[in-house]
Amino acid sequence: MDEKYPIGTFQHEGNISNEQVEKWITQIEELPQQLRQAAGHLTEQQLDTPYRPGGWTVRQVVHHLADSHMNAFIRFKLAMTEERPLIKPYNEGAWARLSDSSLPVEPSLQLIEALHIRLVDVLRSLTHSDRKRVFVHPDSGEVSLGRNIGLYAWHGRHHLAHIKSTI
Repeated sequence: MDEKYPIGTFQHEGNISNEQVEKWITQIEELPQQLRQAAGHLTEQQLDTPYRPGGWTVRQVVHHLADSHMNAFIRFKLAMTEERPLIKPYNEGAWARLSDSSLPVEPSLQLIEALHIRLVDVLRSLTHSDRKRVFVHPDSGEVSLGRNIGLYAWHGRHHLAHIKSTI
């Protein structure tokens, strides 16, 4: 198994069907419960175990998911309310070293649960036309909302696999 990409990298080519979008949204909707099942009962020692040599600890991964998915929610809303907004990237590694990344995971588990209720509602409200709206990432260019739904469905499963590989 590839320790860095245990489920592989995000791949999707061509048109994004309604069925594919619904599958991705369901994966996003299920993540909070799956994350709680995987990480909510871990000991402090397990939480402070890196998922791979040189990688983040399980604790940092949980907090990263909260950080990342908050940013994703804002990016979706920006793209829904502005034309081609330029989004601000953030330094994930630096964020993972900030003091809040050593907190208990419960606040981030709760945040992800609440955030995903709102995120899933917004995603399910998107029309086919809305999913073609884009934001502009300074490093990767235009990203459609349809593709971004898939990317964040993958992102949650990707880090869930990291956590599960550690326990």
